Amino acid sequence: MNSIEEQLWNYIDGTTSPEEQKAISLLIEQDEVYRKKYNELLTFNAEFSAIELDEPPMAFTYNVMESIRNEHAMQPLKARVDQRIVKGIGLFFGLIISAILIFALATVHWSATVSGGNTTHFVIPNITKFLSSPVMESFMFFDIVLALYIFDTYLRKKTLTKTYISVQSGGQPK
Repeated sequence: MNSIEEQLWNYIDGTTSPEEQKAISLLIEQDEVYRKKYNELLTFNAEFSAIELDEPPMAFTYNVMESIRNEHAMQPLKARVDQRIVKGIGLFFGLIISAILIFALATVHWSATVSGGNTTHFVIPNITKFLSSPVMESFMFFDIVLALYIFDTYLRKKTLTKTYISVQSGGQPK
């Protein structure tokens, strides 16, 4: 776009200063090139203002709003914790536990003899009568059902994450 068009568009839009408006109106009255370009741009502006803006279809609007709602639903309610902080706390507790274990092992008198006169005998109850075949089978059945439920939950989360990532990147859900 050349400077004549820019000046005339600013004049038509009303974004020029009063001095520039006077100068441009004087140029339009006196210069034939300015007058032709001004009339051309006025008709062009009138055609643009006569055009109605198309609204997007309701399905598109709904899909956009739904994706925004899903995006906000996926975000945690509280601020996300920095993983370096979590790892630092874990490292701290790991070092403390290791130090206590090393200290305990270092203070043990390995050469000390144990006196055999003071031993305690524990009586373990016989529980074989409670562990009959039907009890064990029902316990195993419950464990298998629980394991299948946990595995199903894991797979659902994995597919939901893949779907969310593909929708977020603009693709269709797989």
